[in-house]
Amino acid sequence: MPLHIVFGQPSKPALAGAFELDEKLSGDILCFEDDLSVGPLFILDTKDGQANRRQWWQQLSGVQPQPAPVAAEGAAPPPEEEPWADAELAKQLKARLKAAPEPEVWIWAGQNARDVCGYYWLVSQLYDFAGRIHIIYLNNLPFLNEKNAVFYPTHLHQILPKEFLKAKKLARPVSLAEFELDGDEWHRLMNENAGIRLLEGGKKIKGEPAAYYDKELLQQSSREFQKAAKVVGQVTGKLKYPVLDQYLAWRLKELVKEGQLESRGELKTIKDFEVKLPGGGEETPAAPPAAE
Repeated sequence: MPLHIVFGQPSKPALAGAFELDEKLSGDILCFEDDLSVGPLFILDTKDGQANRRQWWQQLSGVQPQPAPVAAEGAAPPPEEEPWADAELAKQLKARLKAAPEPEVWIWAGQNARDVCGYYWLVSQLYDFAGRIHIIYLNNLPFLNEKNAVFYPTHLHQILPKEFLKAKKLARPVSLAEFELDGDEWHRLMNENAGIRLLEGGKKIKGEPAAYYDKELLQQSSREFQKAAKVVGQVTGKLKYPVLDQYLAWRLKELVKEGQLESRGELKTIKDFEVKLPGGGEETPAAPPAAE
């Protein structure tokens, strides 16, 4: 039975549903959670790089990083931070492959930056298992939807379970040349350390600054307060490839800090605050005059 790899929880139930239709396809599904198409990647193959990424995600969630506690003389050292979950899962995968020479790995990737960046990261670590690592890249391929109409999915969760039975025929071993080239591509992405990464077609990833979508966020804002979730939804609705709401909410907070937007409510989750362009719009009502 193959070991299946997906990137992000939404892909997992869609693939699992196909197992009920074809027992030969069934196997364990390992789900890598981090979306490597956004945020810092520099030296992500080290603990320092992973700690930096973890702090960035905390920033997006509105969690302020806490200074490391200083242990008193003679006291036990403070506990280490939890390891990056995806690195631990990759470690478990490699240990599993070393322990049993039979299982093959099937990496499932939709035509989106998250899956492609996840593939580059993972394949850069699996060279020792060449011949057992397969890729199923659903690149610009037609599938049937619930109405039996042809469409071109960008993500695995958009595909019906029965359609995975056709997709499995695309499985092919990652070649030695791909291990070399795609491993080099991963190191390029780490060193480039762009704010956000976009899929240009095929497996070509282009880095852009973190502020890449700020212009669209400002265009969707007005002189009246709107919920942050509405502004983000208007932007994502126009994108061919969706971007994490959490990422765009962070960019709104950064625009507020820079004075390009005004806000009201707590700058926590996307549901907690509203934004508007400076000037005009709703004013805070003046307090009634005090009774004499």
